[in-house]
Amino acid sequence: MEKKSGIAAIIISVLAVCLSVFSLYKSTAQNQQTTESKDIQYVMYLGTNDKDTYEPFGTAEEAKAKVDEVLTRHFEGFTIQEANGGWTNENGTVDHEYTIVILLSDTTSEKVHAAADDLIREFNQSSVLIQANETKTEFYSGE
Repeated sequence: MEKKSGIAAIIISVLAVCLSVFSLYKSTAQNQQTTESKDIQYVMYLGTNDKDTYEPFGTAEEAKAKVDEVLTRHFEGFTIQEANGGWTNENGTVDHEYTIVILLSDTTSEKVHAAADDLIREFNQSSVLIQANETKTEFYSGE
C-alpha cells in the first residue's frame, strides 16, 4: 500500500512540475507578445463634397484646416494626406471629390469613431470610411 501511495505522490509531483513549466512558458510568451508594440493603425477616408448638394466643402486648404481642428480635439498626433476619390454614381457617371486621408496610431476604435462623428457633421457626409490595420509601431530615435 505504501508503494502505491509513493508512486501516486511521484506522479502528482511530476504533473505539478509539468503544469508549472507550462504556465511559465505561457506567461513568458504572452509578455513577449505585449512588448513587441503591436498596434492598430486606423486610416480614415473623408470625402469633402457635401452629401446633399455635392458641392465641395471649400478649398483644399480650408478643408485641411477644418480636419486639423477636429482631429486636434481628439488626438495627440495624426497625419493628414491628400487624395482624389472617384466613384460611379447611380446614373452611371463618374463623380470625383477631394478626399482627405487620415492616419492614426496609438488610439482606440472609440476615439476614432468620436472623431468620425464630428467629421461627418462638419463636412455633411453620409459616412467616413475607416480601416483598421494591425501594424508594429516603433518610434525610432537613431542608433
